[in-house]
Amino acid sequence: MTVDTHCPYCSLQCGMTLAPAADGGAPDVLERTAFDVNRGALCGKGRTAPAVLDSAARLTHPLVRDDPAAPLRPATWPDALDRVAAGLARARDGHGADAVGVFGGGGLTNEKAYALGKFARVVLGTSQIDYNGRFCMSSAAAAGSRAFGLDRGLPFPLADIPRTGCVVLVGANPAETMPPALRYFTELRRSGGTLIVVDPRRTRTAEQADLHLAPRPGTDLALALGLLHLVIAEGRTDDAYIAARTTGWPAARAAAMAHWPELVERITGVPVPQLREAVALFCDPEAAMVLTARGPEQHAKGTDTVGAWIDLCLATGRPGRPYSGYGCLTGQGNGQGGREHGQKADQLPGYRLLTDPAARAHVAAVWGVDPGTLPGPGRSAYELLDALGAPGPDGVRALLLMGSNPVVSAPRAAHVEQRLRSLDFLAVADVVLSETAALADVVLPVAQWAEETGTLTNLEGRVLLRRRAVDPPPGVRGDLDVLRGLAERLAPARAPGFPVAAEEVFAELRRASAGGKADYSGITYARIEAEDGVFWPCPEGGEPVPRMFLDRFATPDGRARFAGVQHRPAAEETDAEYPVWLTTGRVLAQYQSGAQTRRVGELTAAAPGPYVQLHPELAARVGAAEGDPVAVVSRRGRAVAPARITAAIRADTVFMPFHWPGAGRVNTVTNPALDPVSRMPEFKVCAVRVEPAGE
Repeated sequence: MTVDTHCPYCSLQCGMTLAPAADGGAPDVLERTAFDVNRGALCGKGRTAPAVLDSAARLTHPLVRDDPAAPLRPATWPDALDRVAAGLARARDGHGADAVGVFGGGGLTNEKAYALGKFARVVLGTSQIDYNGRFCMSSAAAAGSRAFGLDRGLPFPLADIPRTGCVVLVGANPAETMPPALRYFTELRRSGGTLIVVDPRRTRTAEQADLHLAPRPGTDLALALGLLHLVIAEGRTDDAYIAARTTGWPAARAAAMAHWPELVERITGVPVPQLREAVALFCDPEAAMVLTARGPEQHAKGTDTVGAWIDLCLATGRPGRPYSGYGCLTGQGNGQGGREHGQKADQLPGYRLLTDPAARAHVAAVWGVDPGTLPGPGRSAYELLDALGAPGPDGVRALLLMGSNPVVSAPRAAHVEQRLRSLDFLAVADVVLSETAALADVVLPVAQWAEETGTLTNLEGRVLLRRRAVDPPPGVRGDLDVLRGLAERLAPARAPGFPVAAEEVFAELRRASAGGKADYSGITYARIEAEDGVFWPCPEGGEPVPRMFLDRFATPDGRARFAGVQHRPAAEETDAEYPVWLTTGRVLAQYQSGAQTRRVGELTAAAPGPYVQLHPELAARVGAAEGDPVAVVSRRGRAVAPARITAAIRADTVFMPFHWPGAGRVNTVTNPALDPVSRMPEFKVCAVRVEPAGE
């Protein structure tokens, strides 16, 4: 029997159909053309996703370590859960509730993200919970919330992209990161629209653009201000829109006027004629969009950078109009829903703030607890990882980690690995023995995408149902089952509040989100199936909202707010010792930390390991030939990988993908400097030197 479901990887959440394999092995993937996000198209990762369901590629029984020096060995589930409960309780009872941390993942379903946040606050009583989605789109979320009063990655469906006149794609490479989405940009150009790509590299996406702007890494903020300066100077602002639908324009105008074209050319390296061409392409059509991704967001000024691009949209009257506006291309599969319902350090379900007394009262009533017992906001993701095992009363002594691999994915990764090793106790629930799981005292093997039912929210804000198609192997349990088992051991009276059935958890999530900004109360499993996805907000008795802000913004006065920000340098600038910029990203055949995709033969053959992409001029200066091992060295460490020489990158910049551990782990080198608002680390730019690595 076939089952309609969704891909386990990126935020497109492409539709697919799974069919039983003739040989009884992992199911076959069939096209699901009726789902309009991808219309049957899948990338290589989606096509090969069932390979990780194979027992040989994943964990099938709990593992425990009898002492810190002992290897992991198989154990029973009761023994493993007893050990996890005991390890968390020791830290809590000996050092206080905040000595226990919880770290989640942007791939967890809405039900699991909700239950994990509830478990941290109700069972453990800790404020110390965050998730790897903080590394994904938190800067865009902060900027969108500041401007519009609400953040939903795309406030319009993907299908609107071909109907606009121009798209400015800033720091995104969907040709490699979400290939089925590329057709929307192809259709845009076929219908007469134009595509502008902003990226220091000439990526596969940039090759298809009408105009490619290649700024120095870390200068996207200045670029946006320079474009806005020209919009003002050329009289292209929408003054009626600004007066009727926005506030804060004088400060934004002043900031832009301080960034004249020649200054912006010196800062960014983008020639003035290209700036003028970009303004004409963006302003001439009636409708236009700016879409950002990790390129401008993963900076210590990411919130302000995105805010500057939103200011460009507001000044030209784009947001809240048909086929126009600003949107963020979310990365992780449930990066949107994962933060809406409680994994994020400062948020409760429904996108409610922990500091809001009314929000605390509402959620506490659903959970059956006193609002005063709910902890306040905790540390952000990197700050939480940095506090692991730290001496003193503020250190986190024990950690429960679900669905993340920070040994590979966190900035300053060697330091994070050391912090994980210094914990009194580490428990990891995962599908595979990731590099982080290999450090744990207890490893819990959990079910994955095709083995369980649950909802996810894609980059459009469309809530989808990923259906169970096969049974998990014997010895594997679901994450909800794990949380129930731990609750029974740590707080038996609270255990009934942790059901194992996903639909039952979703019913509670609906009540907890009711009246919040991310209101799911009108969404049910039956409605998702009938409509093939439901856009939030969707209150009880109400209708979904695929296109937001058409009448008013979600601010108290209904007006959007200009950011009015100034350019500032990256947290770390180049100098004589570290004269080159490093930027990082993904490749087509791998995903995130690679914990799953590196176990798929076809994907590993296509992308077997890391590399250093550098310009021929830089290669000549450092004496590197194609394929030579080169070292990329920063103030934090050293990464070594083969040289890949191409003119498709700036001569002052090198690029490395971040999917691999070991010597080629680029996050050994990256800078953990944090954005003051979003607490996003500065993954996308740091100062390095490049040198021959020898044998």
